[in-house]
Amino acid sequence: MSGSRVFAARLAGTGVFDPTGDQVGKVRDVVCVLRPGHRPPRVLGLVVEVLGRRAVFLPMTRVTAVDVGQVITTGLVNMRRFSQRPTETLVLGELLDRKVTLLDDGTTVTVEDVALEQTRARDWVLQKVHVSRPAKGLRRRGETFTVDWDAVTGFALEEQGQGATNLLAAFEEMRAPDLAAVLHDLSPKRRAEVAAALDDERLADVLEELPEDDQVEILGKLEEERAADVLEAMGPDDAADLLAELPAGEAEKLLGLMEPDEAADLRRLLSYGELTAGGMMTTEPVILPPSATVAEALARVRNPDLSPALASAVYVCRPPLETPTGKYLGTCHIQRLLREPPSALVSGIVDNGLEPLLPHTALPAVTHYLATYNLVSVAVVDDNDHLVGAVTVDDVLDHLLPDDWRDRPADVEVPRGP
Repeated sequence: MSGSRVFAARLAGTGVFDPTGDQVGKVRDVVCVLRPGHRPPRVLGLVVEVLGRRAVFLPMTRVTAVDVGQVITTGLVNMRRFSQRPTETLVLGELLDRKVTLLDDGTTVTVEDVALEQTRARDWVLQKVHVSRPAKGLRRRGETFTVDWDAVTGFALEEQGQGATNLLAAFEEMRAPDLAAVLHDLSPKRRAEVAAALDDERLADVLEELPEDDQVEILGKLEEERAADVLEAMGPDDAADLLAELPAGEAEKLLGLMEPDEAADLRRLLSYGELTAGGMMTTEPVILPPSATVAEALARVRNPDLSPALASAVYVCRPPLETPTGKYLGTCHIQRLLREPPSALVSGIVDNGLEPLLPHTALPAVTHYLATYNLVSVAVVDDNDHLVGAVTVDDVLDHLLPDDWRDRPADVEVPRGP
């Protein structure tokens, strides 16, 4: 990426640093203005993600260098949240995967990347377009090549079914919360196209990090069978929260398309009040019988799909081990597991000195309990001491924060300049 030319997709996720070498954020997208005729679009600046997954605007006039793996700024970063203006276009979010036409022969090609170049006047423009042409005849693979911006046409046209292959390739290494932030800032059309391109597991992870309005919008544009599959891939508590936002008839239709066991868990969660332990809990904590060893417990909590809060404890119960379980015996916290020999039984180190919560326990009481005992998760049992789930601190925070917390500043706002 050194020199005066840089491809936009390679900028995605690149660190943004001030002159002293301190990182202030990372690049999420490039903002440009399309111009009449075949004039190369002018690059206005970068969308930069700063602390708290907040997207801000960094004008190109404040970029002093674009080098391998880093963007250097003057050190002045405006902290007001980025809001796309009607005349602005997001290079990664809106130009990648578009179908455009080669002027010389009329062939339709797909945009895979766009190159920014700095002019002699020190302005940045979109000068090159990297495209792919479908395979012809006996060719198994299509042809890819780079052309000048003025060699293609069609960027200003509204396109349906744009796809999202190259956009997702640019953000392949992003964590689900970061990709969710990208989706939130896209247009509804592009959100739907990206959601269609994601596999069920990845889409489920991303949906869990989106505001409820975005969740409902995206789920509503999926085919019903796929929507049910995505709900199954989500955490039960998050899926239940999403179903609760849908009209009753639509939610019931989706539940009917799910596996019976998965649907039963969600129906049970939906029967509890939203701001109660039952409404916030997950039905899939780590559960082991009293005969399990410490080695088995540690192997279970190593599962990378577990959140840190869920991996912090193992719940010991008599069979059956699916919620609702047999009698709940207590909790083994990971710190205690790490101090014991691998062959020790979990039944011998279980902590049964703290009373578990009941499903109807209200949010303030749950919060007080976690804070009092310095816990990040707690068991929830029914009236017969059967484990029905566990509440984690991240679930509690989601309900304590305002509904629009993702859109609120993580720090003091500074007015955005011209």
